[in-house]
Amino acid sequence: MGKVFCLMGKSASGKDTIYKELLKPADLKLKCVVPYTTRPIRMGETEGKDYFFCDEQYVRQMEKEGHIIELRAYETVHGVWKYFTADDGQIDLKSPFHYLMIGTLEAYTKIRDYFGKEYVIPLYIDLDDGVRLQRALDREMQQIQPRYAEMCRRFLADEKDFSDENRKTAGILVTFENQSLKDTVKEISEYIKGVC
Repeated sequence: MGKVFCLMGKSASGKDTIYKELLKPADLKLKCVVPYTTRPIRMGETEGKDYFFCDEQYVRQMEKEGHIIELRAYETVHGVWKYFTADDGQIDLKSPFHYLMIGTLEAYTKIRDYFGKEYVIPLYIDLDDGVRLQRALDREMQQIQPRYAEMCRRFLADEKDFSDENRKTAGILVTFENQSLKDTVKEISEYIKGVC
């Protein structure tokens, strides 16, 4: 049976880069799970690769049809942005593959409850707050229309969302310190092999 690995961590902790690196080795047998969002596409993102970008009407349709596993709505400085994971055929636990996705703590717990905790494995990435803040600022400065207020809101929200207490309550006991990309990817790869 396949497993779903849910990669999570605070903003700018290196999740996206680690995610891309983990998908490369064929021996891990990982397939990506693409989430959905109503937020605008960012420079450098690709439809169907980073997210499926959709509108509110599509969200309502997916809800009506019972395809949404988990949905989060965030009141941002630009209005409400929604993110969700759908039971849309991307995940087949009977296949010979495993699945990798990026999510929040809330997304992880709902996906775990949907598929079962024996099939959904958390991968929590941690990184020094100062390094994360600098990375987030550098990334935002590269955007055509930087959204600094939203960057700050996310940074502060992550402190609460990924608190030690919340992680413990969700049963996340293993943390991967992202001091070196190469070492972190190697450590996570070995962990995945051990679980599978």
